[in-house]
Amino acid sequence: MQESFLCLSDLLDQDLSSYEYFHALPVEIQKKIEESDVNTFADMQQMAEKIKSEQAQK
Repeated sequence: MQESFLCLSDLLDQDLSSYEYFHALPVEIQKKIEESDVNTFADMQQMAEKIKSEQAQK
């Protein structure tokens, strides 16, 4: 089961994999993830992939 955190900043503070993944993303994707306030690594990955696919369709 995926560990759930209170908010994105909590997730990034407590989970090194999430922190590294988030900061490897382009800034515009980081901003959109911040707006959605995900709280699990899996949710963050899903959101990033969704944003990437939406950008590719433009």
